[in-house]
Amino acid sequence: MSATPQNNDNQEIDLTQISRKIGVFFENISTSIFKGFLFLKRNSIWVGILFILGAGLGFYLDKTVKVYDNQIIVNPNFGSVDYLYAKIELINSKIVDGDTLFLKNVVGITEPKKFKEIKIMPINDVYKFIENKDQNFEMIKLMSEDGDVKKVLNETVTSKNYPYHSISFSTLAQTSNEKTVLPLLKYLNDSDYYKIIQKEYVNNIKIKMVQNDSIISQIDGFLNSFKKNVNGSQKSDKLVYYNENSQLNDVIKTKDLLVYEQGTHRIELVNLDKIIKENSATLNIKNNQAVNGKMKVVLPLLFVFMFILFGFLKSYYNHQMAKLKN
Repeated sequence: MSATPQNNDNQEIDLTQISRKIGVFFENISTSIFKGFLFLKRNSIWVGILFILGAGLGFYLDKTVKVYDNQIIVNPNFGSVDYLYAKIELINSKIVDGDTLFLKNVVGITEPKKFKEIKIMPINDVYKFIENKDQNFEMIKLMSEDGDVKKVLNETVTSKNYPYHSISFSTLAQTSNEKTVLPLLKYLNDSDYYKIIQKEYVNNIKIKMVQNDSIISQIDGFLNSFKKNVNGSQKSDKLVYYNENSQLNDVIKTKDLLVYEQGTHRIELVNLDKIIKENSATLNIKNNQAVNGKMKVVLPLLFVFMFILFGFLKSYYNHQMAKLKN
């Protein structure tokens, strides 16, 4: 019968100790904050000097050191997607290694020390990916049966085959087409293998266009002949009967498809004049992310924080040394 009161007494003692420890903890925090205020008060001159120095240096850095983002949208032709990605990765590795000679002599960038970070990403455009390509549409349907469609569209296997890709790079000063874009595109298009593929690919399209023109001419001759027969029959008193199975509609549809195909080939030839075809370039977008352009705020706070941290470490060192001596 006496066990229950003893347990209650033990619980009350435990709660009292816990509440006392919590009170001591918050008291220590309050004391530390007060000591911090006293430290800042004693060293207010040094804190002010560091704050002014940080602000001045920050203003100078914000004015002189600027980061600009640049973007080139390209269309890799002749199955050169993996080649393009490998080239961009090579350039980025040279930037990381600080190999400015490679960037200047091989790539042709005029200011390699100001050329910072380059990357490439596919522009997800599933509609272009499946446009007039039944096999791509069937592939996406097959891959999405066992998983999320969005995940499938963003997978590397799928996204690398999108027609358009974005090459992004950063510079420490404003740049121009002549300084970065044109040398970069020239370097990317310098491939003996893909130049041979390009030549044969373009030649095949031109042969196909010649054949299409020949078929269109034959269809036009047939239609003109048919028109003369119809006009001749209308002038005579004889009745003329037309067979509905003459496939005249199929002939007209065939001509329409061939004319559309010829127009498609002409546009295709415009885009096939380069291995890596540039669609557009956007240059000199000022980067204000992270601490870019904010050094006038970051540096004063950093200097003051480092001074406070140094003071804390010094006080901790002195306190521990005093304990050792005692």
